Amino acid sequence: MPSTPLLVEYFDRLPTLTLGDDEEQWAAGARETMHLFRQDVKDRYNEGTLQRLLHSTDARTRQAAVLAIGLLGTYDSNSHIAALLHDEDALVQRFASDALWELWFRGGSADQNWSLQQAVRKPDPKSMRAALDALIARAPQFAEAYNQRAVCFFKAGEYQRAVRDCETVLQMNPYHFGAAAGLGQCYLKMKKPRAALRAFRQAVEINPTFDHLHETIRALEQALEKE
Repeated sequence: MPSTPLLVEYFDRLPTLTLGDDEEQWAAGARETMHLFRQDVKDRYNEGTLQRLLHSTDARTRQAAVLAIGLLGTYDSNSHIAALLHDEDALVQRFASDALWELWFRGGSADQNWSLQQAVRKPDPKSMRAALDALIARAPQFAEAYNQRAVCFFKAGEYQRAVRDCETVLQMNPYHFGAAAGLGQCYLKMKKPRAALRAFRQAVEINPTFDHLHETIRALEQALEKE
């Protein structure tokens, strides 16, 4: 019988998280033990080993590996984590969805990642947009910078510009379910239900845990059938 990886022992020190729990509250309550988990993993594991553990037949091991990569991994793990959005274990799926957002925000150099964090914390839309424009100018391959600018455009009602940025994100990162869903929302605002439906279907194809989008898709399908 194979031995339990140390990673799982570290993971088991964390408070138990079950489906339906508020993950932010769980993380807040687990702050100290999460810090220890992060440090233990950092001291013992490299990213390649964690990626291999994602393929374990044991769900607990996959849960621990996904969480660890979300905390410490790089954009190199993007496709590895995206595959687990279709895992048979619901908690693995949940951790994978969260981990991807962490990886996407770490998709540039250390300086670029810091600049993105600063940009999205700007207090007003104008300064946020200016910071994102500047970041994209010097880091044109940083997909998440375009995604965050698409959010700015959407909030300003500039839907065509938001569409262009969402499409750019998906060209760079085909696993970006957030950009696909955002594209659908833009098309809804633009009164293009068929294009919206295609985008929403793409989003749930990437990430089937988007429960609310399944309802939106059904509603759009029914509305289009009546035309």
